[in-house]
Amino acid sequence: MYSGNCHKWLNTPKGSAFLYARREVQSLIEPLVVSWGWESDKPGPSRFIDEQEWQGTRDIAAYLSVPAAIQFMAEHDWPRVQQECHELVRYARERARKLTGLPPITPDSPEWFAQMAALPIPPCDLEALKRRLYDEFATEVPIVEWNERQFIRVSIQGYNTRADVDALVDALGVLLLQVSQ
Repeated sequence: MYSGNCHKWLNTPKGSAFLYARREVQSLIEPLVVSWGWESDKPGPSRFIDEQEWQGTRDIAAYLSVPAAIQFMAEHDWPRVQQECHELVRYARERARKLTGLPPITPDSPEWFAQMAALPIPPCDLEALKRRLYDEFATEVPIVEWNERQFIRVSIQGYNTRADVDALVDALGVLLLQVSQ
Protein backbone atom coordinates (compact mmCIF):
# COMPACT_ATOMS: atom_id res chain seq x y z
CA MET A 1 0.00 0.00 0.00
CA TYR A 2 1.15 3.53 -0.65
CA SER A 3 -0.57 6.86 -0.14
CA GLY A 4 0.67 10.35 -0.87
CA ASN A 5 -0.45 13.95 -1.01
CA CYS A 6 -0.12 15.87 -4.25
CA HIS A 7 -0.48 19.41 -2.90
CA LYS A 8 3.15 20.21 -2.21
CA TRP A 9 5.45 18.77 -4.83
CA LEU A 10 2.82 18.34 -7.56
CA ASN A 11 1.45 21.88 -7.09
CA THR A 12 -2.18 20.84 -6.67
CA PRO A 13 -4.71 22.11 -4.11
CA LYS A 14 -4.72 20.67 -0.60
CA GLY A 15 -6.96 17.64 -0.46
CA SER A 16 -5.61 16.04 -3.61
CA ALA A 17 -3.97 12.73 -2.88
CA PHE A 18 -3.75 9.16 -4.04
CA LEU A 19 -3.94 5.69 -2.59
CA TYR A 20 -2.41 2.65 -4.22
CA ALA A 21 -3.03 -0.84 -2.87
CA ARG A 22 -2.02 -4.08 -4.53
CA ARG A 23 -5.07 -6.15 -5.39
CA GLU A 24 -4.26 -8.83 -2.79
CA VAL A 25 -4.32 -6.31 0.11
CA GLN A 26 -7.23 -4.12 -0.98
CA SER A 27 -9.63 -6.03 1.28
CA LEU A 28 -7.64 -4.83 4.31
CA ILE A 29 -8.58 -1.19 3.70
CA GLU A 30 -11.88 0.19 4.93
CA PRO A 31 -13.04 3.67 3.99
CA LEU A 32 -12.90 6.44 6.58
CA VAL A 33 -16.11 7.87 5.15
CA VAL A 34 -18.99 5.46 4.55
CA SER A 35 -21.19 6.66 1.71
CA TRP A 36 -22.57 5.65 -1.64
CA GLY A 37 -20.92 2.43 -2.80
CA TRP A 38 -20.60 0.97 0.69
CA GLU A 39 -22.14 -2.50 0.46
CA SER A 40 -23.66 -1.51 -2.87
CA ASP A 41 -26.80 -3.24 -4.17
CA LYS A 42 -25.10 -3.24 -7.58
CA PRO A 43 -21.40 -3.72 -6.90
CA GLY A 44 -18.87 -3.02 -9.61
CA PRO A 45 -16.01 -5.36 -10.46
CA SER A 46 -13.93 -4.04 -7.53
CA ARG A 47 -15.27 -3.77 -3.98
CA PHE A 48 -12.19 -1.65 -3.19
CA ILE A 49 -13.13 0.96 -5.81
CA ASP A 50 -16.82 0.84 -4.81
CA GLU A 51 -15.90 1.65 -1.21
CA GLN A 52 -13.06 4.12 -1.74
CA GLU A 53 -13.99 6.05 -4.87
CA TRP A 54 -16.96 8.05 -3.64
CA GLN A 55 -17.19 9.98 -0.38
CA GLY A 56 -20.68 11.43 -0.55
CA THR A 57 -20.98 15.15 -1.24
CA ARG A 58 -17.26 15.87 -0.98
CA ASP A 59 -15.93 18.46 -3.44
CA ILE A 60 -13.68 16.54 -5.84
CA ALA A 61 -12.18 19.62 -7.54
CA ALA A 62 -8.77 19.07 -5.90
CA TYR A 63 -8.60 15.54 -7.32
CA LEU A 64 -9.59 16.75 -10.76
CA SER A 65 -6.66 19.21 -10.79
CA VAL A 66 -4.02 16.46 -10.74
CA PRO A 67 -3.94 15.75 -14.52
CA ALA A 68 -3.54 19.48 -15.26
CA ALA A 69 -0.69 19.70 -12.73
CA ILE A 70 1.08 16.77 -14.35
CA GLN A 71 0.64 18.37 -17.77
CA PHE A 72 1.92 21.73 -16.44
CA MET A 73 5.06 20.07 -15.12
CA ALA A 74 5.65 18.29 -18.44
CA GLU A 75 5.26 21.55 -20.37
CA HIS A 76 7.65 23.47 -18.09
CA ASP A 77 10.62 21.08 -17.97
CA TRP A 78 10.04 20.15 -14.33
CA PRO A 79 13.26 18.12 -13.97
CA ARG A 80 15.14 21.37 -14.65
CA VAL A 81 12.95 23.24 -12.13
CA GLN A 82 13.60 20.52 -9.53
CA GLN A 83 17.35 20.83 -10.11
CA GLU A 84 17.15 24.61 -9.69
CA CYS A 85 15.20 24.08 -6.46
CA HIS A 86 17.84 21.66 -5.21
CA GLU A 87 20.55 24.24 -5.91
CA LEU A 88 18.54 26.82 -3.98
CA VAL A 89 18.34 24.46 -0.99
CA ARG A 90 22.11 24.00 -1.24
CA TYR A 91 22.43 27.80 -1.14
CA ALA A 92 20.15 27.96 1.92
CA ARG A 93 22.20 25.27 3.68
CA GLU A 94 25.42 27.19 3.06
CA ARG A 95 23.99 30.54 4.18
CA ALA A 96 22.56 28.92 7.33
CA ARG A 97 25.88 27.21 8.07
CA LYS A 98 27.73 30.52 7.79
CA LEU A 99 25.16 32.23 10.02
CA THR A 100 24.98 29.61 12.77
CA GLY A 101 28.38 27.91 12.53
CA LEU A 102 26.52 24.58 12.67
CA PRO A 103 27.32 21.97 10.03
CA PRO A 104 24.50 20.45 7.97
CA ILE A 105 23.15 17.12 9.23
CA THR A 106 23.51 15.37 5.86
CA PRO A 107 26.11 15.30 3.11
CA ASP A 108 25.77 17.78 0.25
CA SER A 109 24.31 15.24 -2.13
CA PRO A 110 21.03 14.75 -4.02
CA GLU A 111 20.83 11.30 -2.45
CA TRP A 112 20.33 12.96 0.95
CA PHE A 113 18.04 15.87 0.09
CA ALA A 114 16.23 17.21 -2.95
CA GLN A 115 14.07 20.32 -2.53
CA MET A 116 13.77 20.25 1.25
CA ALA A 117 16.28 20.12 4.08
CA ALA A 118 16.29 20.40 7.86
CA LEU A 119 18.88 22.98 8.89
CA PRO A 120 20.26 22.99 12.43
CA ILE A 121 19.83 26.16 14.46
CA PRO A 122 21.32 27.00 17.87
CA PRO A 123 19.24 26.40 21.01
CA CYS A 124 16.52 29.02 21.24
CA ASP A 125 12.91 29.63 22.17
CA LEU A 126 11.30 27.90 19.19
CA GLU A 127 7.83 29.33 19.74
CA ALA A 128 9.18 32.87 19.99
CA LEU A 129 11.28 32.38 16.86
CA LYS A 130 8.37 30.99 14.87
CA ARG A 131 5.99 33.72 16.05
CA ARG A 132 8.44 36.55 15.39
CA LEU A 133 9.39 35.22 11.94
CA TYR A 134 5.70 35.35 11.06
CA ASP A 135 4.79 38.62 12.81
CA GLU A 136 7.86 40.68 11.93
CA PHE A 137 9.04 39.14 8.65
CA ALA A 138 5.85 37.59 7.18
CA THR A 139 7.68 34.26 7.02
CA GLU A 140 6.12 30.96 7.97
CA VAL A 141 8.41 27.96 8.21
CA PRO A 142 8.38 24.74 10.27
CA ILE A 143 10.72 24.87 13.25
CA VAL A 144 11.11 21.71 15.34
CA GLU A 145 13.07 20.07 18.09
CA TRP A 146 14.26 16.52 17.53
CA ASN A 147 16.69 14.47 19.57
CA GLU A 148 17.44 17.51 21.73
CA ARG A 149 18.46 19.54 18.66
CA GLN A 150 16.57 22.33 16.92
CA PHE A 151 15.96 22.64 13.21
CA ILE A 152 14.29 24.85 10.67
CA ARG A 153 12.87 23.08 7.62
CA VAL A 154 13.46 24.80 4.31
CA SER A 155 11.25 23.62 1.44
CA ILE A 156 11.88 25.13 -1.98
CA GLN A 157 9.34 24.98 -4.80
CA GLY A 158 9.47 26.32 -8.35
CA TYR A 159 8.09 29.70 -7.29
CA ASN A 160 10.77 30.38 -4.66
CA THR A 161 13.75 32.61 -5.43
CA ARG A 162 17.17 33.38 -4.01
CA ALA A 163 15.61 36.53 -2.55
CA ASP A 164 13.21 34.31 -0.54
CA VAL A 165 16.14 32.36 0.91
CA ASP A 166 18.04 35.58 1.63
CA ALA A 167 15.00 37.04 3.40
CA LEU A 168 14.68 33.93 5.61
CA VAL A 169 18.36 33.77 6.53
CA ASP A 170 18.55 37.53 7.11
CA ALA A 171 15.52 37.30 9.44
CA LEU A 172 17.17 34.42 11.29
CA GLY A 173 20.29 36.54 11.64
CA VAL A 174 18.24 39.22 13.40
CA LEU A 175 16.13 36.92 15.56
CA LEU A 176 18.39 34.05 16.62
CA LEU A 177 20.44 36.27 18.90
CA GLN A 178 17.29 37.71 20.45
CA VAL A 179 15.60 34.36 21.16
CA SER A 180 18.72 32.33 22.07
CA GLN A 181 18.69 30.33 25.26
